[in-house]
Amino acid sequence: MNRRTFRRAVLSLGIATSTLVATVATPAYARPDHPAPASAAVASPVFAITDGVARQVARTDRAGLTRLGVAAANGPVDLLAAGVDARLAGDLRAANQRLLVAKGLPGGTGSLLRLRLAHPDMRAALARGEAPLVAATPTDDSATSVSAYDRSGATVVLDAARVPQRPVLVVEVDTERALSAGLALMRQELGARGIGRPAPARPADRAAADGVSASAGYWATKVNAVRLSDDEEPWIKGDAEIYNLVAGFGLDGKVKVDLVQMPYLDHDDKTYYPNQLLVHFSSYKYNLADVVMMEDDGDTNYSSLVKAIAGALLVIVDGGAYTPLVNAILDAIPTSWYTDDPDFVDAWYTLSTASSGRKYGAGANGWMDVAPYWVEQF
Repeated sequence: MNRRTFRRAVLSLGIATSTLVATVATPAYARPDHPAPASAAVASPVFAITDGVARQVARTDRAGLTRLGVAAANGPVDLLAAGVDARLAGDLRAANQRLLVAKGLPGGTGSLLRLRLAHPDMRAALARGEAPLVAATPTDDSATSVSAYDRSGATVVLDAARVPQRPVLVVEVDTERALSAGLALMRQELGARGIGRPAPARPADRAAADGVSASAGYWATKVNAVRLSDDEEPWIKGDAEIYNLVAGFGLDGKVKVDLVQMPYLDHDDKTYYPNQLLVHFSSYKYNLADVVMMEDDGDTNYSSLVKAIAGALLVIVDGGAYTPLVNAILDAIPTSWYTDDPDFVDAWYTLSTASSGRKYGAGANGWMDVAPYWVEQF
């Protein structure tokens, strides 16, 4: 599920408005000039791997393909544990290793190759014994067609906007597992660079100046409700994994980034009520923090992402007044990545301990109902 990529001009308008309202200093860094990609369909190493696997799975023997279809009708299937023939199993293991490299994840992450039924309405056709097609999740959401494979390996072109009557099995990345491993890698790398380290205890004199006891607790921002805009994605797309980069200045005056998942946020055009703590102000020097919401549809290379973000944030210095960090994070991401993965969803500037009510993102793709929350210590 891709939350629509935003063009820089649109985003800049939202950013300018948010920055003016916040009345804080503008970012003190040079804004890089990213040339726009030639087209929305950017070559994806992840798609090349999953598309190759889809063709191989489609050409397996009829009995094996039927077993996979029955299993996928009951829920997503781990392809490395699916009990396929020895030759295909070896090819799948090799493909999974290439997939881990393409996503910048450690070799011990495990299986990322997953098979699912494209749409619940296809179960009846599978039950009748109709041979399924096999396709990989595409990386170009603007495409009008989907390429699937039949048992001969021939390409069958499907309408991206209309659910086909023939059942389709989809090869995709297990984004839940990939995100878990990816965020662990990012936390480790950010911490090693001094960007994501656990915050030291707030000094007693600072706590007293804030008017609270050093042991009383701290203020946080709680998300009571969240909703993202309808993106009208192709039927073949599955759920995405949403996470947030919460950025501010740590108590040591250096940029700090916390990574916060929203695993429940599966669908656009639906309101969720998580009561989730998003910003923990005990970790920050200023009473302000920014939030950049991202998603992984499958293509995210976490190693490249964390290096890009760390490189951009390490050059920002605390000038004695809060500096919004959203622009720096977004500028660190190559423009080509905005076509699909890792997708920028939206951004919220300068949340504070007083932030309350409905806050619309700068990219106008979603809103959050937030409220201050006092976290008491035992």
